[in-house]
Amino acid sequence: MDNNKHNEGTALKLDNQLCFAIYACSREITKLYQPYLEKLGVTYSQYLVLIVLWEREECTVKELGEALYLDSGTLTPLLKRLQNAGLIDRKRSTQDERKVLISLTPEGSALREKAQSVPGCIQEKTSMTHDQFGSLLFQFNDLLDRVHEANVQVEKS
Repeated sequence: MDNNKHNEGTALKLDNQLCFAIYACSREITKLYQPYLEKLGVTYSQYLVLIVLWEREECTVKELGEALYLDSGTLTPLLKRLQNAGLIDRKRSTQDERKVLISLTPEGSALREKAQSVPGCIQEKTSMTHDQFGSLLFQFNDLLDRVHEANVQVEKS
């Protein structure tokens, strides 16, 4: 059989799609987080916002969007729900009223202690060693950087 014809036949198999493997893996990992996050009273997306705020204490909506690869249209309802839950504050910057600053409330800060065990529990559920987990994380972050850069180049052209 001609090698090109063989490649054509396998190129479009689902098992050969990196995008699908990442998509399905992401959904399955999110499911792993669910019982832990339910105990915290937050969704997976809200958890990610809180992680950024636990790192930075305060940031703009734009900075939050850049960190999470989310646009403001996706972030705004998410932030409103976190504010209604009493976990964050949103206020206009006094230096630039166009900027909205996001910060943790005392309740949002306190939730960090309760969330401390979540990453270790997820690692344990995956049956990966610390080194395996770290290596995979490095590879995914490298891939994310490469894909993001490719998208930036596409947007420029």
